[in-house]
Amino acid sequence: MSTTTRCLAATALAGALTAVSGAAGATGAAGAAVLPYQDPSLPVATRVTDLLARMSLDDKVGQMTQSERGITTAADITDFRLGSVLSGGGSAPSNNTPAGWADMYDSYQRGALATPLQIPILYGIDAVHGNNNVPGSTIFPHNIGLGATRDPAMVERIGQATAEEVTGAGQDWTFAPCVCVARNDRWGRTYESYGEKPELATAMTTVIDGLQDNGVLATAKHYVGDGGTTGGVDQGNTEISEAELRAVHLPPFRAAVERGVGSVMVSFSSFNAAKLHGHRYLITDVLKGELGFTGFVVSDWAGIDQLDGQRGFTQAEVATAVNAGLDMVMVPVDWKTFVGYLRAAVQAGQIPMSRIDDANRRILTKKFELGLFEKPYADRSLAATIGSAGHRALARQAVRQSQVLLKKGILPLAKSGGKIFVAGKSADDIGNQSGGWTLSWQGSSGNTVAGTSILSGIRAAVGSDATVTYNRDGTGIDNTYRAAIAVVGETPYAEGQGDRPGSLGLDATDLATLSRLRATGVPVIVVLVSGRPLDIAAELGGWNALLAAWLPGSEGAGVADVLFGDHAPTGKLPVTWMQSAAQQPINDGDGQAPLFPYGFGLTYTEAPVDTGSCRVRYTTSDWSSGFTGTVALTNTGPAAITPWSLSWTFTGGQTVTQAWSARVTQSGSVVTATGEAWSTALAPGATISFGFNGAHPGSNPRPGSFSLNGVPCATA
Repeated sequence: MSTTTRCLAATALAGALTAVSGAAGATGAAGAAVLPYQDPSLPVATRVTDLLARMSLDDKVGQMTQSERGITTAADITDFRLGSVLSGGGSAPSNNTPAGWADMYDSYQRGALATPLQIPILYGIDAVHGNNNVPGSTIFPHNIGLGATRDPAMVERIGQATAEEVTGAGQDWTFAPCVCVARNDRWGRTYESYGEKPELATAMTTVIDGLQDNGVLATAKHYVGDGGTTGGVDQGNTEISEAELRAVHLPPFRAAVERGVGSVMVSFSSFNAAKLHGHRYLITDVLKGELGFTGFVVSDWAGIDQLDGQRGFTQAEVATAVNAGLDMVMVPVDWKTFVGYLRAAVQAGQIPMSRIDDANRRILTKKFELGLFEKPYADRSLAATIGSAGHRALARQAVRQSQVLLKKGILPLAKSGGKIFVAGKSADDIGNQSGGWTLSWQGSSGNTVAGTSILSGIRAAVGSDATVTYNRDGTGIDNTYRAAIAVVGETPYAEGQGDRPGSLGLDATDLATLSRLRATGVPVIVVLVSGRPLDIAAELGGWNALLAAWLPGSEGAGVADVLFGDHAPTGKLPVTWMQSAAQQPINDGDGQAPLFPYGFGLTYTEAPVDTGSCRVRYTTSDWSSGFTGTVALTNTGPAAITPWSLSWTFTGGQTVTQAWSARVTQSGSVVTATGEAWSTALAPGATISFGFNGAHPGSNPRPGSFSLNGVPCATA
């Protein structure tokens, strides 16, 4: 934490135990500490113990309460001794500038310092990919893109840059990082996850060091198992064994605790039907006991209101949650009701004072460690870092390292000569490329934040050496263009609204745009802007190249860096890419054949064999309830493929019953064929034919696509 804020004088009433008069500060006019808890030379634990002894029940209840800024005044903080204020997604001061945020923060701190004990507040925000609530901030790629980089050192630098921009706007606590392990891409928070494996999320906990070493309290969330709910339903039920919970979802939290993360946020979700906000075993016994977490546990937005399944929280729910181990409770709207219930629950003996003191000790320890008692006001010296050139250069590096090349085609493009056509709803839309949690909770389309669109990056890359024509829907293209770049995919969303229980495919707008481009015969390069893998296997054969750009944020030029070869793609898939939405959930090692496996990612130096060039001719002979299928697989590449594995998906309920000339297995709707002992290799130009018998329930639709060793084949 920088030391540039004002030092304020304070005086004490002689002999006072619970009141301090005068302005906020740690020392009196002569420089001597007025009370032990205000003496920065004393150990933090000593200061906390002294302060706790001076606090009334009202003081302690207030410290455990977090309210939303939209319905909280500075006078409320003074009157109710509130410990924290937050901004929900999109909740901003009327002067929505970094200076306006800092002014608001200082106003709340003045309210806190007008209380008898002058305990400063913590101000919480969702700075989840940069300080994304504050206009002008650098917007970094969302976590799924950072997971693709496999670069924990860079992620730590992003944490540092974010901390500087957060501090410069006056805040001191972020509800990040999300260390969830996303196991079903239907989940609307998949992009908040670094990937589907615990070791990847664990590696990226370096962001905690970047944040906390630079004065911003970090939060590991959402504890625990939120990425494993049945059906990928947000706030749903994680129906797995405790062994699987510990093996898949707990390791990143263990790593966060080992890094000294200051707070942990509890998940809205349930573990085998038991709501996490009331789960004493997982919060107190496992997190605080077994893992040794010494920070404080915070609830999610009004999370205690879900414990009994009825609208409106009760005193009983408050007692359950606090006794389970919640230390600070986020009650954005009904915080006054919460204060009354918590006080009454303690007075009635429903919550022991030891639990209240433990919660306060944890909260106060972090406030002392952050230096808030000495320097409670906004550090405006760091305002110049907000959206700085250095931070934007770091974000651009993160963007290019996050790009995953799934199909190479004619990439990289030459910068000079001829004409390039650019289309797609996300080509010139920074809002789309930034995704949710960008200025507002759900995010929005349009040029909502300062930065560089992907189109602007393309134009800057080629300069005057080539002609770039842009039309959002692809109208106006003809066969005189040497390439068409289609930037398509998802529009912004966040939790809840981002769940996709049905189709995971491209929308009608994208499909129409791609159809216009393909009709000209011009090579089509697809840049997919999305928060998760999409169901694109049926369309992939018609695309010359495919680049997964994820949600790159404000620096779209990083995408152009890869398209034109200034930097070779190095990103690797942080999640398994499905052949069809019917495979969800699909994860590495579950026996399903993906379109692209976890860890897949091409670059510009692969040998031709790695492109998996192939062609498939598929024919059937049908009868009433069955059929015979014949497959001819040709290696159209210049190198042998050893071993080979061909996969496809049956969409009509077909079942393979017998096979010859290849080993054919089926898992659900996915069929995989591999060579026999005498046919494991497929030489350049060679064709292998095999067949099988199958049953069908009344219809026998042709598979939409085939992939050889994870790479799509052309079909004849």
